[in-house]
Amino acid sequence: MTLETSLIDSALRNWQATIDRAGKLFGKLSPEQLLEEVAPGKNRLIYLWGHLTAFNDALIPLLGFGPRIHPELDLMFVSNPDRTVPTILLGEDLKTIWQETSQLLWTEFVKLSVADWLQKHGAVSEEDFLREPHRNRFTVLLGRTGHIAYHLGQAKLWERAQT
Repeated sequence: MTLETSLIDSALRNWQATIDRAGKLFGKLSPEQLLEEVAPGKNRLIYLWGHLTAFNDALIPLLGFGPRIHPELDLMFVSNPDRTVPTILLGEDLKTIWQETSQLLWTEFVKLSVADWLQKHGAVSEEDFLREPHRNRFTVLLGRTGHIAYHLGQAKLWERAQT
């Protein structure tokens, strides 16, 4: 295994572990628990989970894997703050979409070669990528893994406060 493949393997393992931890934590919560705030005056757990699910769905075109499956999530969990959209998905619906997008991403991730990971992502122009080659698929993977871990940490603090 080369250094490059080892780094990518490590990042993919970290991604999958983080996805699994988030899916396990959010997936076990009751509908009532999902409506609780992570802290007084802060987002509800359902919003955090929906937010992460929407961002995972947005990875599909960003990384060149095809069109989004659930663009409707943005209205509920990205472009509007929590509690401002009258209707949002229920926990079971989010669980299904979380699993669906996670599986699709993983299936596509493992197909990529080292060279593929170092290609530009879909939100950077060719000109900008020539100046900033670090704006590649691999850095997106690292950043999005950190994003999930951040919000997972918020949910874990809520969970800890329940005991």
